[in-house]
This record gives sequence, C-alpha cells and structure tokens, in this order.
Amino acid sequence: MSEIVNIQPDLAFKRELSHLSGSQLNQCMQCGNCSAVCSLAPADRPFPRKEMIWSGWGLKDKLIGNVDVWLCHQCGDCSSYCPRDVKPADVISGVRQLSYRHYARPRFLGKLLSEPAYLPLAIAIPLVVIIGILSLAGTFRIPEGPVDYSAFFPHGLLNGTFSAITLGFYLLAALGIGRFWKDMKRQCPPGESGMHRLPVFKVLGEILSHSSFSACGTRKGGKVAHMLLFFGFALLIMVTLYAIWATVTHHYPLPITNPFKILGNLASLMIYTGLGMMSWQRLRNKSVFGKSGYSDWLLLISIGLLTLSGSLVQLARFGDWSIAYHLYLSHLVAVWFVIMYLPFTKLGHIFYRTTALLYARSIGRK
Repeated sequence: MSEIVNIQPDLAFKRELSHLSGSQLNQCMQCGNCSAVCSLAPADRPFPRKEMIWSGWGLKDKLIGNVDVWLCHQCGDCSSYCPRDVKPADVISGVRQLSYRHYARPRFLGKLLSEPAYLPLAIAIPLVVIIGILSLAGTFRIPEGPVDYSAFFPHGLLNGTFSAITLGFYLLAALGIGRFWKDMKRQCPPGESGMHRLPVFKVLGEILSHSSFSACGTRKGGKVAHMLLFFGFALLIMVTLYAIWATVTHHYPLPITNPFKILGNLASLMIYTGLGMMSWQRLRNKSVFGKSGYSDWLLLISIGLLTLSGSLVQLARFGDWSIAYHLYLSHLVAVWFVIMYLPFTKLGHIFYRTTALLYARSIGRK
C-alpha cells in the first residue's frame, strides 16, 4: 500500500520568499536546468531543483534547516540558464535570509535586523546602552586636553562590557545553531555508514581558499571581491584582539608605525576595495549578481561604516580633531551593529554556512 504524505503548504512563507527573492515561484516548470548547470550540486539529490519545488509549494519545513541551501554560493549560474527567469539563486538566498530570522533567539532580534522599519530601533539600542555605561562610569563628557579615548571610555570598562555583551549575544545565537544542526539531521540524515569525524581542517581549508567560488562560472569577479572583504575583515578582528591585549599590557595607543597599526590600515583598504567591487557588481549587473535586498545592503553599508568610522577615529586622534569623541561614539555603535548583531544578520552566514559545511562533509555529502 502506498504511503499517503500530508503536505501542508505555508502560504505566508511562500509570499515572503517570493518578495525577498523577486521571483515568480509559480513560473518554475521544473526543467532541471538549474541543477544540471550547477557545479556545486552533489550528484545525489542535487540542488536547487528540489528546493524550487518546495518553494513553489510553500514547504517551509523542507527549506528551513535544509543543508543544501547553505552549500549554494549564489554564483548565479542557475539563474543565468533558467528559461523562465525564476532566479533560483535568489530564491535560495531568500531562504537563507528567512533562516536567520527563524533561528534567532530571541525571535525579536531576527525581526529587528531584517526589516527596514526597525532600523532606527536597531541603532538606538546600542546608542542608549553605550551612553548608559558611560553615564554610570561618570565619563560621558568631552575630556579636556589632547584626544585620549581612554579618558572618554576607559579601556578596561570598554573591553569588559563589550566582551560580555558580545558573549551574551553569541550564546543566544548558539541556541539557534543547535536547532539548525538538529533540523539538518532530520532532513538529511546520515547514511548507513553514519557520521564521520567532523572534518574541521578540511572545511577550514575550503573556506580560506574559497574553492567553491572557483567552481562558479558566471560570477568570476565575485570571488576576488569576497576574498578581499573576508580576509580584510579577518585581519581587522586580529588587529582588534591585539589592541585589546595592548591595553592590558599598557602599550596602547599604538603608534602609526606599529606593524599591527599598518596591518589594520591595509585591512581597511582591502575592505574598501571589496565593498566597492561588490556594490558596483550588484548595481551594474543585476541579472548575474541577483536581487539586492535590504539585508544585502545593510551588510555592505554597516561594514563600510564600521571601517570608515575606524579610519576617521584614527585620523582624529593623530590630528587632535574637535569632533574626535563624537566620531568615537559613532564607531562604538558601528562595532556593536556589526560584531554583536552578527549572528542575526546576513553576516551570520559565517556561522551557518560553516556549520552546514561541517555537517555535509561529515555525512559524505560533496
């Protein structure tokens, strides 16, 4: 006797996915071109054809927690060869955006950072908290004399409070990552051989080399831009960690000739270049680089403002600018927006894609 499957479409999810992707989901005729041309799709149950079926039916439970959604790098090959212009790459990107919101804990954070209407509140929260910390410390005032940011926000207090808040946000995010792992196991369970040891170094090498980007044919320039942004951002994090250590050892502020200061400025140039390339590509060639929605521009602009405010804060200190502390306060808000909100924005793919790659490789899905 054949098994009767109870299909429960989520029409609200389908409408939201159609809006985010700009795709007319019902126009997909299931020709299979998208899976045929995708160089990243596994031979067994390739994507994105099955995802397009589920999207057309509004099967949220099949899409949220689907490991293959994160194996896609949105290179655009599938969209370029789609005869109905349904934009499979943008649909998969839309599913990822809805995933950030789904796994966010508390859910309010996912909504806060995915809808333009909440942007003022998303900015106001860090601003109010930072002002509150400075007021309680009694340092919320413009210090006299040469620019000294530690007189405005003491380094120990800054590093302690920001580290604690960041840890709190990331612990909340870990709850969502845990649910994501369980959903992947439910939707794509290990085969008879079971799960292998987590291939941490293999996945790390895959990420650092951007090997998946190399396999994409349509968006060759996307790899260079992504690598500049990725490694520039990683270098800035490394320089920031060193700066925190320098405050502990009383070797801060760093002179302009310090190797880490030079490395930080080089990282900023890499980010500016990568952001410029990405923005130009998205504006100039929408047919290849896909639809750029609110989450896309929020990511690029917030990283740009973080880097720009950091550069200006540095110039203000060396130039003893009168607006130095106003710039510093703006920079702190930008730090909060990018680093602390990271798991709940599109930048959260750092965690989700890495987790998906670890799971996929551990069950032999290549």
